[in-house]
Amino acid sequence: MAEIHPYDKYFQYLLPVLKSKVEEFRLLNYGTIDIPSLWKYLTVKKWRKPAEDVHVYELVADILSIMPGDYMNYATIEAYRSPNWFEEVNEEELRELLGTKKIEQN
Repeated sequence: MAEIHPYDKYFQYLLPVLKSKVEEFRLLNYGTIDIPSLWKYLTVKKWRKPAEDVHVYELVADILSIMPGDYMNYATIEAYRSPNWFEEVNEEELRELLGTKKIEQN
C-alpha cells in the first residue's frame, strides 16, 4: 500500500495546474507523461521533505517550475529501478507464457 503524502490533500486543488503542466510536456513532445506520474514525481522527488505550513501558491509554483529534463531524469532512473520481469523465467516458462510451442530439432 502506498504511503500517504502530506500534500495529497491538495491534489484536487492542484489538478488544473497538473493538467496544464502535462499538456505543456505533450506540446514539447514528452508524450509519455500523465497526471499520476507527475504527481508521483512531485511527492517522491520534489516534495520529499514537506513543509508543515505550506501554501497552495507555493505548490503551484513548484509544479509550474518543473523542467522536462528533470522529470525525464527521474523517470529514467525509476525505469532502471523497476524489476526485470523475465529475469528468472526459463525458456519453458517463457514459451508457456507466450503460448508458443517448442520446435523439436533433429
